[in-house]
This record gives sequence, structure tokens and C-alpha cells, in this order.
Amino acid sequence: MGYVQEARENHVKKKVEEALRSKMKQKALKECEHYTSKYAQCASGRTLSVVWQCRKQAKELNDCLHQYTNDAVLEEMKREYMLQQDGKGSVRV
Repeated sequence: MGYVQEARENHVKKKVEEALRSKMKQKALKECEHYTSKYAQCASGRTLSVVWQCRKQAKELNDCLHQYTNDAVLEEMKREYMLQQDGKGSVRV
């Protein structure tokens, strides 16, 4: 498969990509809810000290979120979307 053909297959409209990104973020927050609550609990009642006091919780949260919000995940979502649209016969937003 050539580069141009692959690029066309993975291309989706900006509006669709934004919707997919939003869906990806929602899934990440849901999957990482445990880490979010740990970080929120640590940060509760703190101001500036949250930076160094909650560093471990922030790293755990970021690591978890990154599993669900990276370019590979987005590309897979785009591929699935395009396959669904091909199955319907037309691309709609």
C-alpha cells in the first residue's frame, strides 16, 4: 500500500477528528478514575505545595492517561471510524 493511499484512508474531517479526540479523552478519564481521585485527594486543601507533595500521584495519573490518549490510539479510532463509514457506504459527520 502506497503512502498516498494510506494517508487517504486515514484522513478524516477535522470535525470528526475533534469528536474522536473528545471520545478518547472521556474514555481515558473513565479508565483512570482511580488515579484521578487519588490525585484529587492529595491536592485537596493544598495550593502551591501540590506540585511537590502530589508528584507521585500526578505521575501515576499522567502515565495512566497517556495509555489512552496517544497518537496510536487516535489513529486506531480513525481507522475504526473509516471502516464503519465504509460499511455504511458514505462518509458523514
